[in-house]
Amino acid sequence: MKSPVKVDLSSAVVAYRPAAGEERSVPVRAVQAKALFDSYPWRTFRSYEKQKHYSGTYWSSTLADHVIYESRLELANLVIADFDTGVKRIAAQPFMLTATVNDRTRAHILDYLWGTDEQPIVVDVVRRERLSLDAVQLLCAWTRVIIESCGWTYQVVNEPDPTYMANVRFLAGYRRGWLVNQDVLVELRARKEQMHGRSIAEVEASLPGYTKPIVRPALLNMLWCRELAADLTQPLRPVTVLEVST
Repeated sequence: MKSPVKVDLSSAVVAYRPAAGEERSVPVRAVQAKALFDSYPWRTFRSYEKQKHYSGTYWSSTLADHVIYESRLELANLVIADFDTGVKRIAAQPFMLTATVNDRTRAHILDYLWGTDEQPIVVDVVRRERLSLDAVQLLCAWTRVIIESCGWTYQVVNEPDPTYMANVRFLAGYRRGWLVNQDVLVELRARKEQMHGRSIAEVEASLPGYTKPIVRPALLNMLWCRELAADLTQPLRPVTVLEVST
């Protein structure tokens, strides 16, 4: 970015939807994270011929509800947030931010709000190749100034590590715990301390009364729920070593 950013914080306003069809605007200094988490998306998406992005909805285990996304890149980062045990709440398209920046009124709709009421993280999803553009740097710079003035965290995310993303996306297929065999889950949890340092294949073989297709979904659900841990920077395989989460 070629020039510094001058933000008039007194002009900064957050607009959100407390209910469907309603709009409310408050100064940034008066905004409450809970109200934004509880709000309706500022905008929603529709499908149309030749659209450039794939939008849709994702069932979040964090919320036990659906969350919208505007692109595949947004979906990737949404799945990662859903996997993060520190993220207790998620809101998509949570609000529109307006402010006077460099003596000009600017507006921006944020992609996500996640975290907790006490530690909200405001998220913009930007393709890595666009981060060097002056317009994008300006947008992120003035947004950061305003968000951090609230004592919140502002985060710009892009394409995640491919191996990590593949693993998390795979585990997400087992996030609905009620679909796995509950007896196996009980048995695995009773033996959890014994799993430390053992491979997935070894744990599966340790329950001779159950077949692998019954045991594996329960085991992968425990990995998704962080009851167990593994090195997700490497491809998940039967030889992957498990650890007991602390």
